[in-house]
Amino acid sequence: MTFDCAEPERLARFWCEVLGYVVSPPPAGFATWDEFDRSRPAEDRGSWFACGDPSGVGPRLFFQRVPEGKVVKNRVHLDVRVGTGLLGEERLAALEAECARLIPLGAVRVRLLYDGGDDACIVMQDIEGNEFCLD
Repeated sequence: MTFDCAEPERLARFWCEVLGYVVSPPPAGFATWDEFDRSRPAEDRGSWFACGDPSGVGPRLFFQRVPEGKVVKNRVHLDVRVGTGLLGEERLAALEAECARLIPLGAVRVRLLYDGGDDACIVMQDIEGNEFCLD
């Protein structure tokens, strides 16, 4: 899964915190990402970054710098599953707890989608304004 963004490493590290992912190893032949970046032309430094699920089950996330900023609503977004199997108030409490954990990381709460029944989700934005849901 690829994200267009302004700051690839910063956004990748945010998503590592959200999802429990880890930074991918640097490209072959380089001991660190800094070493790899120093080997590239100045205009290409920091132009991409990647992270992945340490268990190997979830998708790899790739972040690439693009010149334009986000203008409209995402056409695709991630659902971060934190309330699986929970209903009603118990589900709502799990979503609110995860929201509270993510706000200090730079996430923004947009709105709660809850009709008073057993289902709910919280619409949020990451540090570059990309929407995602706590589900």
